[in-house]
Formats: sequence, structure tokens, C-alpha cells
Amino acid sequence: MKQTWRIALAGAVLALAAGPVSAQAWPAKPVRMVVPFPPGGATDAAARIYAQHLGDFLGQGVVVENKAGAGGEIGAEYVAKSAPDGYTLLMGAVGSHAIHAAMPDKPGYDFATAFVGVSMATSMPMAVAVNSKVPANNVQELIALAKSKPGTITFGSAGPGTSQHMAGELFQVVTGTKLMHVPYRGSGPAITDLLGGQIDMVIETLPALLPQVASGKIRLLGVTTATRATALPDLPTLMEQGVKDYSVATAYALLAPAGTPPAVVDKLSAGMQKAAAMASVQQAALKLGADAVATSPADTSRVLKQEVARWGDVVRMSAAK
Repeated sequence: MKQTWRIALAGAVLALAAGPVSAQAWPAKPVRMVVPFPPGGATDAAARIYAQHLGDFLGQGVVVENKAGAGGEIGAEYVAKSAPDGYTLLMGAVGSHAIHAAMPDKPGYDFATAFVGVSMATSMPMAVAVNSKVPANNVQELIALAKSKPGTITFGSAGPGTSQHMAGELFQVVTGTKLMHVPYRGSGPAITDLLGGQIDMVIETLPALLPQVASGKIRLLGVTTATRATALPDLPTLMEQGVKDYSVATAYALLAPAGTPPAVVDKLSAGMQKAAAMASVQQAALKLGADAVATSPADTSRVLKQEVARWGDVVRMSAAK
């Protein structure tokens, strides 16, 4: 009996000792950074900017894995239901996920509780762009045109419930205009039709718009952030042009499944913050028209909560579906 008791006690001591060791040893294998959109998009670019540097910091590879579909819901749900061990992460477009949480057809996870924030990654301004044949050279002229022809000015988006869609809905709410929404399967087809004149306008991320400006087929009227974009310092904001209370940026964040050990989250966040301070990362983000930003887990989680509340209000006000 004494011998059995001693064996049990020894096992318990070893188990207790093994806990801290395994936590300190993380990561013991490569980490997957899931992007819930196809390769080549802004979310994918944000992930790849950080993956190499985060892997160097952790001493293990960070592999970017694209799991696209359903406007980002498939990849996000996959991560939400993964083991909370720090080996499966999500590089998410915060606004899109927050919007999906407020839409009538909710995803198979609760964005507000399914993830813990690790760090913000990039903040990317959007811009209002029109086909060059649209008779508007600034935002106020566009508003006047839309009010003179209610429901006829078309705005394209990357799809229902995307950041681009809800940026357009918010634009209508704050300007008192009525536009016609034309949803596409991604930003690429929407930009193609904007260039061809099939639609009048988009509110889109700078990486999608900047390569097209030189063609002369589109015109940028203003950026959506509260301050001017670093990549386009001469383009005024919508707020500068009299559109009050309109500030929209596409923010990307690294998230982990809820229940991931705080020590692991803190280590990941430290790696992200170190990477964001590197000149090469800042330059890579700037080429995308974005700013490299990194935050603590607490600040990241606060941003997530704010975005869920904010876009929930916009969905309700606009009755978007």
C-alpha cells in the first residue's frame, strides 16, 4: 500500500513538474497562420508580411494556410474550433468578422467569444473611387449627384457582409443618400466592372485601387480614415470634405482560439510587436497602402469588442442583409 502511494505521489509530482516545462517549450512544432481568404488578397498579404519574422522570433516556422470561402467564415470557424494550444491562429479582417456576427445569417461561431486577441497587424485605409465618367470630382459632388438620382448610383462590393459593403452602407447612413448595392465575389471582379463602367463607384482598400489609378479609368475622391493615408498624403479624407462621423479602416489582427494559454498569447504578441517595429515590415506594409501596427493582447481584444459593437449598429441602422 505504501509502495502504491509513493508511486502515485511520484507521478503527481512529475505531472506538476511537466506543466511548466511544456509551456516553456512552446512552440515545439511549426505554427499555422490561417488566412480565411484566397492567396493574393490584403489579408493574405498581411499574414505573409509577418509570418517569416514571427517564425524567426519563435524559433519555429510559421506557415500561412489559406482556407477561403463564405466571406471568411470557413477559415475563421476552422480556427475557432481548433485546439487552443497556440499552433493554429487566424489572421482576420476584423471588420468583416464583426459584420458577419451582426448579420441575420450568423456564422457557426460567436466571433465575440470564440477568439482571444493576440495583436493587430496592419491598418489599411479605404478610398471612395468612381469611374472616370462619373461627373464627380470630390465627395460633396458625389453626394449631390446621388441625392439628385436616388437609388440609381451603383456601388460595388466584394460581397454581402464584407467591409466594402458595410462601408457603403455607412456612407449612405451618414450622407443621407440612397445607392444601389451590387455585390461581387471578391474585390477583383468589382474593380474590373468599375474600370469598365458597369458600376459607378466602390469603397475599397488602397491595395486594390492603387494599381488602377494610372489607367485613368477611375478617380479617387477621398480616403475613409480620420487622417490622410501615408501612401496618398495629397488625397483628403471624407471628414475633411464635410462627411462627419465617417472613419473606416480595414484592420487585420492575429487571433487565437479562446482558451489559448496567456503565456502563449503573450509570446505571440511580443513577436508581432517586434516585427512591426522593423523597417522592412513597415516598408512592406506601406507598399500595400497600409500601416504596420502591433498591440498588446488586451488592446487587441478591446478593438475587437469595439468593432463588434460598431458594425452591429451599422447593420441595424442600414437593415443590410
